[in-house]
Amino acid sequence: MKRKVLFLGAILIGSLCAGRLSACTGISLKALDGSIVVARTIEWGESELESRYVIVPRGTSFVSYTPSGMNGLKFSSRYGFAGISLVQKEFVAEGLNEAGLSAGLFYFPAYGRYPAFDSLKAGEYLADLQVVPWMLSCFATVEEVKAAIGSVKITALQGSATVHWRVADATGAQAVVEVIDGQVRVYDNPAGVLTNAPGFEWQLTNLNNYVNLYPGSASAKAYDGLLVHPFGAGSGLLGLPGDVTPPSRFVRAFFYKQTAPRRANGWETVKQCFHILNNFDIPIGIEFEAGKAPELPSATQWTAVADITGRKFYFKTMYNSRIRCMDLGKMNFEKTGFVVEPLDKEKEEPVEYIK
Repeated sequence: MKRKVLFLGAILIGSLCAGRLSACTGISLKALDGSIVVARTIEWGESELESRYVIVPRGTSFVSYTPSGMNGLKFSSRYGFAGISLVQKEFVAEGLNEAGLSAGLFYFPAYGRYPAFDSLKAGEYLADLQVVPWMLSCFATVEEVKAAIGSVKITALQGSATVHWRVADATGAQAVVEVIDGQVRVYDNPAGVLTNAPGFEWQLTNLNNYVNLYPGSASAKAYDGLLVHPFGAGSGLLGLPGDVTPPSRFVRAFFYKQTAPRRANGWETVKQCFHILNNFDIPIGIEFEAGKAPELPSATQWTAVADITGRKFYFKTMYNSRIRCMDLGKMNFEKTGFVVEPLDKEKEEPVEYIK
């Protein structure tokens, strides 16, 4: 079992280290009725990422994997939760618990560094790929996560790639957790946006480079009789970066979020999040030389949206753009089993034929 899990972890982290596209873009919006909604994409340009939806009941026992085996931190789920796992059912990448806590991991290459692993103290370590289920199992608020995150030592199963985490709750509080030079750092997230590297503080500072941008269109101006005017609508955001690097996606997501009109309720806001994140779908071929791209529909393998207030978790995939929902309010977390199912029963985009 240990060798199998470490092998799976090596595949996951090794592909991240290989330099292929492993990007994530996260946003958040608030509805007029106060509903808090968070959303994100996950990209994996190397191959099909083995993803499943999971439903985890209260009282589920976990033992974290470590580089030396399944002998890390032990914890159990005080709260039931639902989400999406990667490769292994315990490696939950994004989820929502019944108390209204949302958590997700985002790839964080080159800038993070975990503390050195000490096999003699393995029980104190939590695998980075299991931080999300630990948060969702044990905590109801961002403040609780902040108070507890420093008590665990985070480690990777294989390789040197690192991740960082976004956490949000029903009050609207949001935070970003990073491990840099072996130390946990927690930042409040006033932007309500997260991508990948560099670090979160740098991403906020980088927004200052775009202080000249604004919604709407620029006014025409005359220069010595020459009238200079915009070509079309939206010229106030001329200069908004359009490439898929993490800093550019952060800036673009920030301005899309800031200019989005507030919708009436959670469901309307969920739909708006899906539409905004459609702009961050990444074509499969851009990180490969011509003719070397794998046979995948998209590098954006799935998109997830959580209505924290309504306790609903939605997703769509690269195979099926139909929105699907897990309603936590209708789940009996006392009696349900640990559910693990593929995101798509059929890997084919459904088409409705008009007669």
